[in-house]
Amino acid sequence: MSTSFPPWTEEHEMIRRTVRQFTDEKLYPFRSEWDKQGHWPAREIFKEMADLGLLGIKVDPEYGGAGLDWWSNVAFIEELGWCRNAGVVMSILVNTEFATGVIADIGTPEQKEEFLAPVVRGEKIAALGVSEPDCGSDVSAISTTAKEDGDDFVINGAKTYITNASFADFITLAVRTGEEGYGGISLVLFPTDTPGFSVGRKLDKLGTRSVDSSEVHFDNCRIPKRNLLGILNGGFIHIMQNFQGERLCGSLMAVQGMDIAVQDAIAFGNERRAFNRPIIKFQVWKHKFAEHLTSIRAARMLTYHAVDKLIAGDDPTLEVSMSKLFAADVAQKVVYDCLQFHGGSGFIEEYDIARTYRDMRLLPIGGGTSEVMKEIISKYSGI
Repeated sequence: MSTSFPPWTEEHEMIRRTVRQFTDEKLYPFRSEWDKQGHWPAREIFKEMADLGLLGIKVDPEYGGAGLDWWSNVAFIEELGWCRNAGVVMSILVNTEFATGVIADIGTPEQKEEFLAPVVRGEKIAALGVSEPDCGSDVSAISTTAKEDGDDFVINGAKTYITNASFADFITLAVRTGEEGYGGISLVLFPTDTPGFSVGRKLDKLGTRSVDSSEVHFDNCRIPKRNLLGILNGGFIHIMQNFQGERLCGSLMAVQGMDIAVQDAIAFGNERRAFNRPIIKFQVWKHKFAEHLTSIRAARMLTYHAVDKLIAGDDPTLEVSMSKLFAADVAQKVVYDCLQFHGGSGFIEEYDIARTYRDMRLLPIGGGTSEVMKEIISKYSGI
């Protein structure tokens, strides 16, 4: 007797309905406006999401969460995609997953009360601080320092490409507390009202324009040692483990983003006519979309397989790296053809495909480039 995969339940479908309704009413109508403004009302929206129980899907109920599984998170992420604004989705996931998942995994009860629970309640917003001006994919080379001074760490340095930086209440921050290389890195929870902290310029980006990616600076910033997250000088391992969830989110964003783009394109092609017939009826496009629908299904199932490995407690690094590599790269081909299919309309901002084309370009870069994914896959495959 066969079982469904993924094992969707009525609980998962309820999450889908709730998120889809919220997305349709609160996010989708403003997708273009927020892109043009260069910001979105994050604090207001997060509070509304908290009231619906959407900011702590996997978080222990002790800290206000729903305590649900990773498949519930998948349903949440997939339905968010219907807002057709990856900048907003990215901002939400930084807050609910990238910057806080590691707190849920390794934080002390006191840290969860101070930092995680307020995020679940919509009272605080988080950012993740890893990348630096001279250090992107090579996390082991970070140079922002945290020197011990009595009961405090004194932090100096800079980070860049920090999503949510301009309005975050705290940053889950990678710092150097020890020797050079991966063995001297730690994670700390850094409140952004700390004296000496400043947000520099907001970077002018190709896509994900609705949320800032900013430079941030630390000038003799003093935080208590109790804000150390996990093991002193063990931060590299914590970061690598946290990357698995972040990269899965990236894979899901790629799969859902290109799936929606194809559905939108087919709907457009049934309305748009050329040479006395709908353009979707031309064989060159029918076959192209048949190929893309197959690739999307393959990317989705590979990503679901990686989720399954994660839930099982196995090391999912190989499968996660493969899913991110494949989904993010194939998404570039899919959205390119969707824009081409729109013809001149695809080059006009009033059509969603223009924004999707820009936004999707981040996915083979953010959270580990496709080149890094290939290195990881080679290593795990014994090549």
